[in-house]
Amino acid sequence: MARRPGAPAGYGEEFTFVSPLVKYLLFFFNMLFWVISMVMVAVGVYARLMKHAEAALACLAVDPAILLIVVGVLMFLLTFCGCIGSLRENICLLQTFSLCLTIVFLLQLAAGVLGFVFSDKARGKVSEIINNAIVHYRDDLDLQNLIDFGQKKFSCCGGISYRDWSQNMYFNCSEDNPSRERCSVPYSCCLPTPNQAVINTMCGQGMQALDYLEASNVIYTNGCIDKLVNWIHSNLFLLGGVALGLAIPQLVGILLSQILVNQIKDQIKLQLYNQQHRADPWY
Repeated sequence: MARRPGAPAGYGEEFTFVSPLVKYLLFFFNMLFWVISMVMVAVGVYARLMKHAEAALACLAVDPAILLIVVGVLMFLLTFCGCIGSLRENICLLQTFSLCLTIVFLLQLAAGVLGFVFSDKARGKVSEIINNAIVHYRDDLDLQNLIDFGQKKFSCCGGISYRDWSQNMYFNCSEDNPSRERCSVPYSCCLPTPNQAVINTMCGQGMQALDYLEASNVIYTNGCIDKLVNWIHSNLFLLGGVALGLAIPQLVGILLSQILVNQIKDQIKLQLYNQQHRADPWY
């Protein structure tokens, strides 16, 4: 049977433009992050439920568990579109996945650029977050552990200085404060003691009442904001590597989804062409 002029040559009924390699690579790529997102949500929910209701409501804005849940849910929805879209060859889901991933990537890029350009405002926002965390230090065990880890890691105390701990109701230096921790700082502010077998959690007792030089013999007196800024400036290559490590999977996901979308569109065109010319005696 002669082929009608203009008909595509070499494409049989079993031919498909959709590459199984691209399709299943994108599927397993999304499946991996889908599982990670479910673990993040589970850990966040568990951590949230283990807290007292009063504490959970008091520090909602600075709760690491809430951040974990929100990021996990968003990642779950995004990777769901990628998984089902690639497996079912659904253009709508794949384009949604690609668009959302592109938006996330651009937001991350914009945040990095704005943080660099408006470093003073970014510093002010970080200071606000740290001060808010100090206020709720005793209200949330997870937040408390996070602050203690940060102060020990960066060898610092408070936001600007060790006296920032007076913002906390338990460490406040006012005369009418009945707390036993009045005018103190957390133990994580204390200088490390060599060969210490047991941690002295009362080492920061009364440190806010001392001047800078006296306090510096026992605790870190410099604030964590300056320490954090200095650490960032000293580890720009490391942070750049982390940013690149986050960007590469996103770019790979965008690229694979767009390739698969184009392949599916070509396959649809081929199927429509075959349907239109199946009854053509010259086909």
